[in-house]
Amino acid sequence: MGAVSEPRPVSLNPSGPPETVLPPPSPEARHVLEQALARPEAERRAAVAAVVAAHPRWSEAWAALGDCGRDDVEVYAAYRVGYHRGLDALRANGWRGSGYVRWQHPSNRGFLRCLAGLARQAAAIGEHDEAERCELFLRQCDPAWPPAELAGEDR
Repeated sequence: MGAVSEPRPVSLNPSGPPETVLPPPSPEARHVLEQALARPEAERRAAVAAVVAAHPRWSEAWAALGDCGRDDVEVYAAYRVGYHRGLDALRANGWRGSGYVRWQHPSNRGFLRCLAGLARQAAAIGEHDEAERCELFLRQCDPAWPPAELAGEDR
C-alpha cells in the first residue's frame, strides 16, 4: 500500500487570480504615436519607429511597429520585442507570472496586441509550437480573448 501524501490546500478564492493593469502612457507619448500612425503610408513606418526609439519600453508603440512591418520577419521581431517589454512592465507592476491581464484596460492592450501578433507571426514563419503557446497565454491572460474589435483581424 502506497504512502498517503500530505494534503495541499486548494484556494477557492471567488475573485479568481489577481489582475494586473499597466499604467497608461503619458498623454504626450500617446499623441506622438497617434500622429505617427496618421502619416501617409510611405512615411508611417519610419514615424512609428521614431516613437519606438523615444519610448522603447512601451508595448503599444512596438505593436504599432509590428503592424507597419515590411515583411514577416520584421513584423515577428517587433511583436516579440514588444511582448518582452510588456512582460518587463507587468513584472514591474506586480505581476508574478500568472493572473489576468485583460483587454478591457486600455493600458494592457499594447502587451496583448504584441502577444497576439507574435502568435500570428510565429505561425506565419512556421513556429507552430510558439504560436500555440502564445494563443494559450492570451486566453490565460484574458479568458474573454479575443475582443470583438480584434476578432476579425488577420494582422
